[in-house]
Amino acid sequence: MVRAVDNVDFCIDRGEFVGLSGESGCGKTTTAMAIMRLLPREGIIEGGEVDFNGMNVLAFAKRNIEAFRWKDVSMIFQGAMNALNPVHRVVDQMIDAIRIHEDISKEKARERAIELVESVGIERSRASAYPHELSGGMKQRLMIALSLVLPPTLVIADEPTTALDVMIQAQILDLFRQLRNKTSLSLLIITHDLSVLAETCDKVIIMYAGKIVEEAPTDKLFNEPAHPYTKKLIASFPSILADKEIDYIPGNPPDLIDPPSGCNFHPRCDYAIDICAQKEPPLDDEDGHRAACFRRHEI
Repeated sequence: MVRAVDNVDFCIDRGEFVGLSGESGCGKTTTAMAIMRLLPREGIIEGGEVDFNGMNVLAFAKRNIEAFRWKDVSMIFQGAMNALNPVHRVVDQMIDAIRIHEDISKEKARERAIELVESVGIERSRASAYPHELSGGMKQRLMIALSLVLPPTLVIADEPTTALDVMIQAQILDLFRQLRNKTSLSLLIITHDLSVLAETCDKVIIMYAGKIVEEAPTDKLFNEPAHPYTKKLIASFPSILADKEIDYIPGNPPDLIDPPSGCNFHPRCDYAIDICAQKEPPLDDEDGHRAACFRRHEI
């Protein structure tokens, strides 16, 4: 058995924007799919809870989980190219999502859908297009609009700004902020783009090999990382500052079929000592800054 996600535990408050980052394959998307109860058939949740307003989502019956999705929590899926139904017009897909959850006329649902299409920078005439008639960036923006049709309490956004130029990216992030001000929207944003997290999020969670290795308020995490992996991740990201050299993380992520003993990161870590290979470090919390490293005060 492979534990793609292991003992992941975090909280998102109402109106809070939380970032989730880490290398490909670290468990970010699997975490999101588990929250939505959309894991593939071979995926098993061994234990724990997904607590939403005091209710355990993992215990929901089928009819309850169908009502929960989109109305309470919606998701912007990675790979917008394949997420829209190819045989239905985009606006009709949005209307269906609204009317499944709300007793509303088709005309009013259409009006709301068109407003959201325009809010993501697309002309209203394009809402009647089929997915194959749209560019990748347009489909990405329409998936964002589709996630907001009800609107939900929490949006899980998996790489939402991929395939978008910088101007449209800024427009989308601004739309999320406007919704937070209006409806106290919460956002879990999954991305490799650390600049998006730095600009948008209240706190950031870093995952490595299926586990959380660090969580902190955004400014704290970027300015005072307490885990060697986080430090390397930040150092490997390009900066407009001329005096910053780009670093890299040596080696490869571990094979989760046969993970290393102790800390999963120790084979690639500049700070590793004997205990790192022998014992898994706890995810200690110091004033809201969690880090799983025996040498966190030396980073």
